[in-house]
Amino acid sequence: MKIFNEFKEFISRGNVIDMAVGIVVGGAFTSIVNSLVNDILTPVINMLTGKADVSDLSVQIGSATLNYGLFIQAIINFLIIAVAVFALVKAVNTVRNLSVLKKKEEEEAAAPAGPTQEELLAEIRDLLKAKK
Repeated sequence: MKIFNEFKEFISRGNVIDMAVGIVVGGAFTSIVNSLVNDILTPVINMLTGKADVSDLSVQIGSATLNYGLFIQAIINFLIIAVAVFALVKAVNTVRNLSVLKKKEEEEAAAPAGPTQEELLAEIRDLLKAKK
């Protein structure tokens, strides 16, 4: 029973729940990135380069077949995915920063403007005159 209570305490921590949400969202995001690469970027790259698929390259050594083309294709796919994710993160950060700047500008515009330095100095002068 003690182990059940420890597990219950562990699973109800915020970090575990955040991690679970991150894994689920990451899985969904993976399908989006794969579709972006496979359905949009790779055809464009193939159109520009002729054919970027090197997965059929192999060499026969004795009875073993080394499919080095699959390895090279995996590296190419990784680089395409990395560039796509980088661009997506940059775009999201730009939008986020713009909304933060807009909110900050709205807060500054809504805040009442205080007296200027000249007004404060004039007030101090007037108080000193009245004190004499």
